[in-house]
Amino acid sequence: MSQSPQSQKAEAFRQLHHGPKLLLLINAWDVASSRILEAAGVSAIATTSAGIASSLGYPDGEQVSRLEMLEVVARIAKAVQLPVTADAEAGYGFTPEDAARTAREVIASGAVGMNFEDSTGDQGRPLLDMTLQVERITAIRQAAKEAGVPLVLNARTDPYLLPAFPGDRYAETARRLAAYRDAGADCVFAPGLRDLKAISRLVSELKCPLNILAGPGSPSLQEFQQAGVARVSLGSAPMRATLGLLQRMAKELASTGTYQTLEGAPTHSEVNRLME
Repeated sequence: MSQSPQSQKAEAFRQLHHGPKLLLLINAWDVASSRILEAAGVSAIATTSAGIASSLGYPDGEQVSRLEMLEVVARIAKAVQLPVTADAEAGYGFTPEDAARTAREVIASGAVGMNFEDSTGDQGRPLLDMTLQVERITAIRQAAKEAGVPLVLNARTDPYLLPAFPGDRYAETARRLAAYRDAGADCVFAPGLRDLKAISRLVSELKCPLNILAGPGSPSLQEFQQAGVARVSLGSAPMRATLGLLQRMAKELASTGTYQTLEGAPTHSEVNRLME
């Protein structure tokens, strides 16, 4: 039986995690940013949940609904030829049934990958119980199997993002990511981890594709590749950098009345061609 185009994209996206070069994902937040990235020659489009939420007027952290988030993902997936992986936050509900529903709707949006985190948003209990998270990953895998699309699951844990984590961040990160890998995650994600020695150790211990979040102050892409990292993403940083440009533009116009911050922008006709 031949594979559907969506399944073929999913398999192609999975293979990008095992190539000779690391997979760089410059996260997009709307159709225009996705088209710009596609024209620049990237291999795949990853969405940023924080970027989409901000563009819709919400703070980050599942304040936006599943429906609103995936409506944007669907617009992006329809507008580009590349594989699209959707940041689905913590799955919009904490039960395995919630996770499975989110996976089905990610697939229905046209995406072929899904970011899935174990944060709760509760300062008293910031990480979901690991056993429950494993059950939720298992439910996602089953939902994808039933849908006939081999969804590429990137399972994330956040000890390195918590300002006052009560324990050994590395040990907890390794423990959780190993469990998520064994439950069926195709790639595992440790945002906030920047130490190359710890990253190399994690790659060696997990023996599966590792995603690292990069930005100002991070090691270079070459250093990440030498450490064995399979996938590097930028999260909401590109969206925030774009907002920073808009801030500088407004300040320049208010202070000097000049237009230097507008230099280098694509022309009106170039943007129109990208949207065709």
